[in-house]
Amino acid sequence: MQTCRRDLLDRTLIWNQRHLLHGLREFETFYNQRRPHQGIANARPPTPLPLPISEPDEIAHLNVRRIQRLGGTLNEYEHAA
Repeated sequence: MQTCRRDLLDRTLIWNQRHLLHGLREFETFYNQRRPHQGIANARPPTPLPLPISEPDEIAHLNVRRIQRLGGTLNEYEHAA
């Protein structure tokens, strides 16, 4: 609850119940599916990690895409294909 309050509700002006429920649904999806977590005993998420980049040329030319959710309150970052 505190994460939701700190990351969403303290930064958002809520207009009505519909707006609140939409924001909470988006935050729940982001928090449970997209946000990285450190699990018990440093367990990893069920999705596989990408292979590490070892070539210096590849590191210099990374193409990262940002996906904004809720008007930029929540951001997801991923490598663009």
